[in-house]
Amino acid sequence: MHAILGADARIAHLAPMNPLEADLPPTPAGPARRPALCGRRRECEALDRLVADLRAGQSQVLVVRGEAGVGKTALLEYLLERAAGCRIARTAGVESEMGLAFAGLYQLCAPFLERIKHLPGPQRDALSTAFNLRDGPTPDRFAVGLAVLSLLTGVAEERPLVCVVDDAHWLDRASGQALTFVARHLAAKPAAIVFAVREPGAGRDLTGLAELVVRGLADGDARALLGSAVTGPLDERVRDRIVAETRGNPLSLLELARGVTPEELAGGFGSPGGPAPSTRIEEGFRRRLAPLPPATRLLLLVAAAEPLWDPVLVWRAAGQLGVRVEAAAAAASAGLIEFGGQVRFCHPLARSAAYRSASPEQRQGAHRALAAVIDPATDPDRRAWHRAHAAPGLDEGVAAELERSVGQARMRGGLAAAAAFSERAAELTPEPARRASRALAAAQAKHQAGAPDAALRLLAMAQAGPLDELGRARAELLRAQLAADPGRGRDASALLLGAARRLEPLHPTLARDAYRDAFGAALTADRLAIRGGVLEVAAAARALPSAPQPLAPDLLLEGLAVLATDGYAAGVPVLRRALAAFRAEGVCAEDVCAEEGLRWLPLACRAARDIWDDESWYLLSARLTGLARETGALAVLPDALRLESGIALLAGEFGVACSAVAEAEAVARATGNPIGPYGRLMLAAWGGQATETRQLIAATTAQMTARGEGNWLTAAGWATAVLGNGLCHYDEALAAAEPGRDYPDQLGMAAWPAVELIEAAARTGQPERGIGALRRLEEVTSAAGTDWALGIEARSRALLSDDAPAERLYREAIERLGRTRVRVELARAHLLYGEWLRRESRRVDARDQLRTAHQMLAATGIEGFAERARRELLSTGETLRKYTTETARDLTAQEAQIARLAGDGHTNPEIGVQLFISSRTVEWHLRKVFGKLGVSSRKELRRVLPDLERTGALA
Repeated sequence: MHAILGADARIAHLAPMNPLEADLPPTPAGPARRPALCGRRRECEALDRLVADLRAGQSQVLVVRGEAGVGKTALLEYLLERAAGCRIARTAGVESEMGLAFAGLYQLCAPFLERIKHLPGPQRDALSTAFNLRDGPTPDRFAVGLAVLSLLTGVAEERPLVCVVDDAHWLDRASGQALTFVARHLAAKPAAIVFAVREPGAGRDLTGLAELVVRGLADGDARALLGSAVTGPLDERVRDRIVAETRGNPLSLLELARGVTPEELAGGFGSPGGPAPSTRIEEGFRRRLAPLPPATRLLLLVAAAEPLWDPVLVWRAAGQLGVRVEAAAAAASAGLIEFGGQVRFCHPLARSAAYRSASPEQRQGAHRALAAVIDPATDPDRRAWHRAHAAPGLDEGVAAELERSVGQARMRGGLAAAAAFSERAAELTPEPARRASRALAAAQAKHQAGAPDAALRLLAMAQAGPLDELGRARAELLRAQLAADPGRGRDASALLLGAARRLEPLHPTLARDAYRDAFGAALTADRLAIRGGVLEVAAAARALPSAPQPLAPDLLLEGLAVLATDGYAAGVPVLRRALAAFRAEGVCAEDVCAEEGLRWLPLACRAARDIWDDESWYLLSARLTGLARETGALAVLPDALRLESGIALLAGEFGVACSAVAEAEAVARATGNPIGPYGRLMLAAWGGQATETRQLIAATTAQMTARGEGNWLTAAGWATAVLGNGLCHYDEALAAAEPGRDYPDQLGMAAWPAVELIEAAARTGQPERGIGALRRLEEVTSAAGTDWALGIEARSRALLSDDAPAERLYREAIERLGRTRVRVELARAHLLYGEWLRRESRRVDARDQLRTAHQMLAATGIEGFAERARRELLSTGETLRKYTTETARDLTAQEAQIARLAGDGHTNPEIGVQLFISSRTVEWHLRKVFGKLGVSSRKELRRVLPDLERTGALA
């Protein structure tokens, strides 16, 4: 059979799948380049040499061999990235298609099918028949091979060609033979064929071709990769055990990082059995365990129950159970485990099978033996943990020991470990009142660790028991805090306000915390708040007794309350003091700072954004993200990342913003705390992606409204206005921004739509519609008094001014915004000034401003506004290539190096000496650099280089 399935049916097989990204929603593409492959310097250098030789006109063949999951596909993607500018053809073997003759070959040749008619007659007929393009007898395999060879070399004569064949061991036999023939007969043409096959045993037809064998990562690189995939704390001993059992296989490392709980990663304090068994692999290990002697299975159980796999500890515990050294021989012979400097199972699922195949009584015995041999003075938390797993029922002694070990567990493994200890202590407590108190503490820890369902279960346990008045108030506060989580209730601010009032006479500090959370919930509910709106929360918070020596949290709460009730002029000075206090270092003990930071920094970052303090927003959001990572506060981390992505985007770091948004959504989904797609909306709007912006708003608004998130309506209107102004759809921008006028008392980002409304009103020839918005904007920006605020105010006033006042205001805006981090708004100021100059018939002056705007916007990924700047620049008579961050990536490594040296002021001869090439060659390369970057001089090159370096376009 030579019938071929359509190429589209196999497209999905071509995209490599990172296990950590498999469930992520799409995010807009940014300018960040693919990061360097961890631990693959040797392999990348080999592929770099291949590309260099190919560009020099030499044919290349390479077989990349390695076990499943070792990173062959990632290396192929690296190769294709390095081969930018070459023609690309790719295919991938699919196990289910191995019976379809020529299926893989068709996929490779599909981009060149129109060339088949130019092949010699017998070759043309053979290949056309093989691809089911014509009827005929079964084609001769040799003729097919010759046809493919002719086809690919013909393509390579026009431009260097790179063919990649992934999973070549799963190619159908006919395709494999044809491609092997081509590989062995490539002439001196700039064509390369790279196969990826599994090791060992696969791809025997490729024997004798040049090979690149890919092994597992070295320990240091494996640790780095694992660390990058783990969100919370990772205990060093757990890390080393995972690295050992996966033998540095990248896919296994990443899958294991996904499959274990934060508690186990933090300190080995999760269930030793791991997730429920569901794979054939684990069942296979169970079958291998069954015939082993009982003593051997018991030894394996003890090793599986001890997550750090200390061989001394394992053997001492096994000795307690009467296991002798000889028991290890059978396990080693079965290939299940190795005993050496570290006890190492052959596979993570082998450990799970060893633990799960034992009876509950046997598991308890193994944990009891391990607890007996652990020194309580040096490792009290681990001893307590094993004692807890050994307990057959309620046990106050063990529960008390677990409770005493919570602090040590938190130091070792962060919030997840502390929550696991607290939960187990509550479960083992026999006395009802103490059980309720411990359950409440465990529920609070689970909430902080980002486990809301477990927190609700433990909260129900606590409220079912006898709690004192303060305990009941704390439980009420926790229930309100859980209701404030996205998607868990619309009345969160009212519940939090009630909890705050109840706590005032009992615990002033907790009452302050409750008012803080009520503010956050009210700001999120915004215009949809039914009860507990911002004004109500602010009035109640202002009634709190003043602290004799107010700290940063006191000042922040007071500042927000004053801002809401008395306006920006009264509230901004207090908030400035609060933010300065939060930014100060060394004012409290590290643990207190961490605790306070996790609770208060999210609101502090929002306050910094709302009073136009870009520096505080940047510094405090970075600190918050770091704290959330270090402590494993997965409930806080998504919000921290989202706040960090906002300032990163305005700073022109589009790639950083994309990564933060993707991670925020991944963490939120993994912990069961869904968040609205604010980040993706922001990226899509600034990136000029009209379809995605509109689809996000259409698909999400009803859901967000049902959840009571009125802030989404403000964000959606602002995003639509940004998109419209970027794409020159000014009527659309005006219509989207105007509804914000109906909510003049809104806090938060409510002033931002006014900025877009003013620009849209000016561009539609209706400046009078922007006057009211300018008046409201000036109330906020004048009170804020920062360069960011006053720069935006000057830019907005310029849009509604004429002649000399307009030019003075544009220059003021550029000067002020140039002193801030918000480079995107600075670029927009250059764009608006350039547009004004062009309309004043000052074309030469306009070109300078528009060129600057275009280069800044394109380099930072703000594609809609970049295209607007390009069109304006063309209107001045400038000849300009359509430039995006993607075109900058067309630079070869040598061109990027020459660009940097030229930007640093080196002459062509000086560059030639450093790179061992002639000055004429430097000049030739530099002309190519100018063309790719859309610049015409070294001066312009120096202007764009900082943006390109920062966004990774020259990496």
